[in-house]
Amino acid sequence: MTNTPVVSMNQVTKSYGSLTAVNNLSCELAPGEVLGLFGHNGAGKTTMMKLILGITSPTNGSVDVLGAKPDSKAAWHIRSQVGYLPENVSFYEHLTGIEVLNYFAKLKGFNKQHAKDLIAQVGLTEAMNRAVKTYSKGMRQRLGLAQAFLGKPKLLLLDEPTVGLDPVATTEFYQQVDNLKAHGTSIILCSHVLPGVERHIDRAIILSKGQQLACGNLASLRAHANLDIRIKTRGVSPSELVNDSQLMTHVELCHDTDLLVKDENKMNVLRELVKYRHLDDIHIEQPDLNQVYQQILSQAPQKGSI
Repeated sequence: MTNTPVVSMNQVTKSYGSLTAVNNLSCELAPGEVLGLFGHNGAGKTTMMKLILGITSPTNGSVDVLGAKPDSKAAWHIRSQVGYLPENVSFYEHLTGIEVLNYFAKLKGFNKQHAKDLIAQVGLTEAMNRAVKTYSKGMRQRLGLAQAFLGKPKLLLLDEPTVGLDPVATTEFYQQVDNLKAHGTSIILCSHVLPGVERHIDRAIILSKGQQLACGNLASLRAHANLDIRIKTRGVSPSELVNDSQLMTHVELCHDTDLLVKDENKMNVLRELVKYRHLDDIHIEQPDLNQVYQQILSQAPQKGSI
């Protein structure tokens, strides 16, 4: 597998008059990597995807996708290697599900059997001969996923892909993401629904007002947020903990026996705890992605270009 980035953005700015949607953004997406893209409404996530797709061009900076400038005429050869699911999917209402997918398959140069296999993959076989106008929001989202998966693309852009999906369908979707990643597909996944996402991404970018606040794997984002780790104990009384002066120099007591501690002090605290003869159990809770995201946003400057 080549180490050449699938996507490379170098000091990219996109402005619409006085509005700066993306401000001096640089990032890379490696082959087979899943990158989470997180931020509030208006943070610049959709604009970033449009720049990668070549729908819009940067005001400053450069964007490269699969070795080409996505907004250039020379980029036609990469179109079939890119899959995209927009936040709000829209299809021809009077066509059936399979007719819609056959249409997109033909545009990308794939046969009807491939479209039928994808219909089955997203669980729409029983409804494939029904008009799309009869589909629920969740069914339309499944059809959109099938369209995005056409041809096992090298690059897949997913904008709020689990909107309208029930818990079972959401689990199945992330299984498909993991499978595509295992086969070398690079994925950018934009979502407001953070619980459960962290198990399926390699890195994340957090945007606010068009600017990158943080980028990295979950461990580096936790370090950036500098949130406390929660250590739960069983078998040790609150009074014992409070009276342990050595221990209390490193922790804050919460809910009687829960200890809040900075990551750099974690091992010192654990060494102190294992000295207690009546200690039955220790449970360590790291901040999850949602907590890290909220903390990094709260640390951001409130003034910005938008």
